[in-house]
Amino acid sequence: MSQKTRKILVTSALPYANGPIHLGHLVEYIQTDIWVRFQKLQGHECYYVCADDAHGTPIMLRAQNEGITPEALIARVHQEHTADFADFHIGFDNYYTTHSPENRQLAQEIFLKLKDAGFVFKKTIRQLYDPEQNMFLPDRFIKGTCPKCKAPDQYGDNCEACGATYSPTELIDPYSAISGAQPVEKETEHYFFDLPKFTDFLQKWTQAGHLQPEVANKLQEWFAAGLQPWDITRDAPYFGFPIPGTQDKYFYVWMDAPIGYMASFKNLCAKLGLDFDQWWRADSQAELIHFIGKDIIYFHALFWPAMLHGAGLRTPTRINAHGFLTVDGQKMSKSRGTFIMARTYLDHLDPEYLRYYFAAKLTGRVDDIDLNLEDFAQRVNADLVNKVVNLASRNAGFIKKRFGGKLAEQWSEEGHALYQDFVAARAPIAEKFENRDFNGAMRQIMALADRANEYVDAKAPWVLAKEKDQEAQLHEVVSVSINLFRVLMTYLAPVVPAMAEKTATFLNINNWRWSEIDTPLMAHTINPFKPLMTRVEMDKVNRMIEASKQHLQPKQRTASKQTDTGEWEPLAPEITIDDFAKVDLRVARIIRAEAVPEAKKLLKLTLDLGFETRTVFAGIKSAYSPEQLEGKLVVMVANLKPRKMRFGISEGMVLAGQDGTLSLIQPERDLKPGSKVS
Repeated sequence: MSQKTRKILVTSALPYANGPIHLGHLVEYIQTDIWVRFQKLQGHECYYVCADDAHGTPIMLRAQNEGITPEALIARVHQEHTADFADFHIGFDNYYTTHSPENRQLAQEIFLKLKDAGFVFKKTIRQLYDPEQNMFLPDRFIKGTCPKCKAPDQYGDNCEACGATYSPTELIDPYSAISGAQPVEKETEHYFFDLPKFTDFLQKWTQAGHLQPEVANKLQEWFAAGLQPWDITRDAPYFGFPIPGTQDKYFYVWMDAPIGYMASFKNLCAKLGLDFDQWWRADSQAELIHFIGKDIIYFHALFWPAMLHGAGLRTPTRINAHGFLTVDGQKMSKSRGTFIMARTYLDHLDPEYLRYYFAAKLTGRVDDIDLNLEDFAQRVNADLVNKVVNLASRNAGFIKKRFGGKLAEQWSEEGHALYQDFVAARAPIAEKFENRDFNGAMRQIMALADRANEYVDAKAPWVLAKEKDQEAQLHEVVSVSINLFRVLMTYLAPVVPAMAEKTATFLNINNWRWSEIDTPLMAHTINPFKPLMTRVEMDKVNRMIEASKQHLQPKQRTASKQTDTGEWEPLAPEITIDDFAKVDLRVARIIRAEAVPEAKKLLKLTLDLGFETRTVFAGIKSAYSPEQLEGKLVVMVANLKPRKMRFGISEGMVLAGQDGTLSLIQPERDLKPGSKVS
C-alpha cells in the first residue's frame, strides 16, 4: 500500500472562551479528529490545530460581572476546554488561544497588507450607544421588537422567530441588553474591508471544488444580493487587539479569530522546528483543511479566503461544513435535559460511545444529525460490544489456554482467502474516510464484523476444542479470527483510539498504520485478553439527562378549573405542595398559529418561551381562529413530557378555562416570554 505522502494542516472552528463545551460542539471536533487520525495512520504529515476564540464584548462583560480580568477568565476557560477535549480523545497537535503574541503580530501584519493594497478604507457610521455603560453596543447586545414579524426580545441583527435579518437601527423599541437603557445613535469612524472588490475572485473560488456543492450553491444568494463592505473594527471599551495607529479602535473578533488558525500553527512550528511560511505562502503545496459548522460558512467561505488572497497568502484547499445536533429528534433543550455539557456526559458515559455513534451518523454532507438516546445505546452495544469486542473475547481464551498465547504459524487457503477479503476492503473504506462519509465506512466495517462472526459460528471452535484430532484446525480458526479482529480495529482506530490502544496491548503490536495489515500476525504471541469496552447502560444515560436538566421548577402555583357548563367540577384527589411544585408554568408568546386540517379541535401553535421555541397542539380551534392568536401572551405548562401525536410532537400545554366559552389564560400584564407564573 504505497502512496504519495501529503502535507496537511487541519483546523476546527475555534470554541468561544465564554462557556463550556457541549455535545453540539463535539460533533465538529470528533469529526475532525477522526479524519486527522485517519490521515496520520495513512502515513501523511498531518497537523491538527485549534484555539480558544478569546476576544469580544461578551468576554469583557462576563469578566466584569465576575470581578476578574478578561485574561483570568479566558485562562480558566482554556483549562476547562483543554480537559474536556483531552477526555474525549481529541488529539490536537496544538490547542492555543487567539489572545496570543503570534495572533496579534499576524493580525496586524495582514491588516496592514490589506490596507496598503487598498482593500481597507475608513467610513463614518452611526451606531447605537448605551448612555449608561458609555459604550457602543454590538448587534447581539441590542434587543427589541422585530420590524418584520413584531416578535419581541429579538437580537439586533436577526429575528429568531421569523428569520429576518436587519440592522439594529430598524428594531422597534430597542434596548440595551447590558443595562436595559434605551440606546441613542452616535457617529463613529470604523475601518471596512472592501469585500466587493473580491467578487470575481470569490465567484471563481467558491465554484472551484473547495466547498461542498450545497454550500457553493447557497453562497450564490450572497453574490446575487451583492457583497457588502465588512466592518472589521470595534470601539473601546473592547477586549481584543488594538488596530495599529489608533487609540480606541480594536479588531472585530471575527477579523482576528480565523487568523488564530495561523497563530496556533505558528506556535506549533516554533515547537517542532517547522517552516511556517512553507505552509502559508501563496504557492504552498500543502493542504489547508477547515472543518466548520454551517452557521459560520459566510465568514469562512467569503471573508476568510478574500482576506488571505488580498494579503498575498494561500487560500483554503477545502472547507468542510457540517450540520447541527438534535437530541431525540428535537433541538437541544436545557429544560428537557438534552442540552448536555461535555463534562456531564463524561461523568456518566464512556466518550468512545459518542465518538462511534457520531461516526455512524456523519456523512460528507451538511445534514443535521440526531442523537437518539435509545438508538445510541443499542447501536454501540450491537456494533462495538457484540460484534467487535466479542469477536476477540470469544477466541482469545483458546489462544491463551491451549496454545500458550501464540497464534498459528500457518493457515489453510480458506483462512488466507478470508483474511485477504478483509484487507481488500481497505481501499473502499479509506475512500469513505477521506470523503468524511464515516457512516458509510462504519457500515462496511460492521459488515466485515458480521462476516468474521459468521466464520466463527460456522467453525465452532468450542466444538473443535473437544476433539483431540482437531487441535491444528482449532489453532487456525482462533488465529484467523484474532487477525480479522486486528483488521477491524485497524479500520476503527481513528474512531475509538482508546479502545485501539488497549487492543494494541492485547495484540502485542506497536501501531495502527493501515499498511501493516498487508501481513497477518503469524506465530505471534499475544497478551491475555482484558475487557476493551463495556455495554451502554440506559440507567446511566437517564442519569446524565437528569443531571443536565436546569432547575426550572416553580416553588408554588395556584389554579382553578370549571366544567363546560360553567358549573364547578368536584375537586380532584388531594395533592401536596411538592406535587404541585413539579408543574412549571411559563409565559409564552404565540408567534405562529396554524389550523390542523385533519383535526376538528386542534390548532398548531409555535410558542416563544424566551430561551427556546416549542410546538404545542391545543384543542382551541372552536374558540379561536389562527389570526386571532398570533402575538398573544399565554400561560403554558413548560415541563410537560412531550407527547407524540398523529400530527407531530406536542411539547407542552397551554392553559385555558371554560365558563360557557373557551378562554385562554393570559397574563394580566405584559410579562416577557419565559417568565414564571406563580
